[in-house]
Amino acid sequence: MKTFKLIVASVIISLGLFSCKPIYKCGEAKPAKVPFYMPKIVQNVIDERDSLCTTLSSRNNDIYNLKNDTTNLIADIKRLKKEYRDLLTDNNTKSEQFSLALKQKSDELKQKSEELKKKSDELIAKEKLLEERESSLFQLKKDIAHRDSITARLNNILRKALLGFKSDELSVEIKDGKVYVSLSEKLLFKSGSAAVEAKGIEAINVLADVLNKNPDIDILVEGHTDNLPIKTPIYKDNWDLSAARAISIVRILTNEYKITPTRLTASGRGEFSPKASNATSEGRASNRRTEIILSPKLDEIMKLLKTK
Repeated sequence: MKTFKLIVASVIISLGLFSCKPIYKCGEAKPAKVPFYMPKIVQNVIDERDSLCTTLSSRNNDIYNLKNDTTNLIADIKRLKKEYRDLLTDNNTKSEQFSLALKQKSDELKQKSEELKKKSDELIAKEKLLEERESSLFQLKKDIAHRDSITARLNNILRKALLGFKSDELSVEIKDGKVYVSLSEKLLFKSGSAAVEAKGIEAINVLADVLNKNPDIDILVEGHTDNLPIKTPIYKDNWDLSAARAISIVRILTNEYKITPTRLTASGRGEFSPKASNATSEGRASNRRTEIILSPKLDEIMKLLKTK
């Protein structure tokens, strides 16, 4: 107890002694020489104070650095936030642009797909039409070939059947897929008359026999004259005469030989379809004729042509 009191007293005395003299301040350099009269306990307090001052200075520096770091971090955060907002805005803009471009491409693709489908449908329809046309063409060629074979056969039959007549009385030829039997005026008629002579009846008889055996043949009878004008109590001109002669032959074929009237057509061409020049007597004689034009029925061919 006595020792404690002595220590306390010493501290108080020392503090009293040093209270009138300045001690170096916190943060100042420590004097190289410590006064001899400074008690150990005071020295320890001063050392502890210096240690605390050093620690405080270090902490102040740390706080200063932390404040600078915080300021820099806040600036970085602001910058990063701005960059983020800019990126977000740019991303939204690009996203909208991409969505718009995608929609445009999608619309274009849809339109192209529709156009492609339309073209495909048109192509299929055209291919089908082409197949139908090719089939029709094949059938048409087949029918024409059949018609030509009938025409050639009929031509041969008539040539053989009419061998007894002279070449200046009648002729047989094929033109445009038809058989033309041309009978001269001197074989059939007297001048200016539409009454068929006996020799002409013989030719019509042979012809009618062939026609009755070939019921699928259509018959056109055409009367022709030269260009020398006529005027009789019965016929006022060549056109009138040519038509009357064609009708006379048609009546013989229907009345005498029972050829179906629906197969027959009578026509007068007068002087307007000459086969030779009317400048010579031979030419005029050639033009005064009656043509019996025979053609196979073209029902199937005409049906194909009308439908196409």
